[in-house]
Amino acid sequence: MARRKRKVVRVIYLSPGPLPLKLAARFPGVLLVFSDASRRRQGGLAAVLFDDPPDEPLVATRTVPLDGSNELELSAALFALEVAAREFPGRALALFSDNSDAVSRLARAATLGLAQDATLAAMCGAPGVVAALAGASFCWVRGHGTSRGNALADLHAAAAAA
Repeated sequence: MARRKRKVVRVIYLSPGPLPLKLAARFPGVLLVFSDASRRRQGGLAAVLFDDPPDEPLVATRTVPLDGSNELELSAALFALEVAAREFPGRALALFSDNSDAVSRLARAATLGLAQDATLAAMCGAPGVVAALAGASFCWVRGHGTSRGNALADLHAAAAAA
């Protein structure tokens, strides 16, 4: 009889702040915005915003119809920009997502303008999103990594999708 391998449980130690210390040093005084999406019975979007990292974050969620994974992640990032523009107008921000396609597409739109991506331009209809997009910096973070902000976004997106 063959022996079954034991499943290895990986313990993840979340950062004390929203970002790991080595990454947090790159964004002093900037609004930290984390976005994530989840697919279950329906789609769930989450935005977690840290105005002052030691304080509790502002969390916003939205339930949406199911869509493709990358489209849902892009919708989550745009939702996070919408919340940031509404709650912190004109504030410099850094958006973090664990979806590299959404990050690169938004960074390209911020650099080259929305004219190069008509589909994305149509999705940016909420007030303030275009201005927030133009002034934001975008960063990919490892999914299920040590970033507390990303873990919170993942948790709230899953709750919104349930």
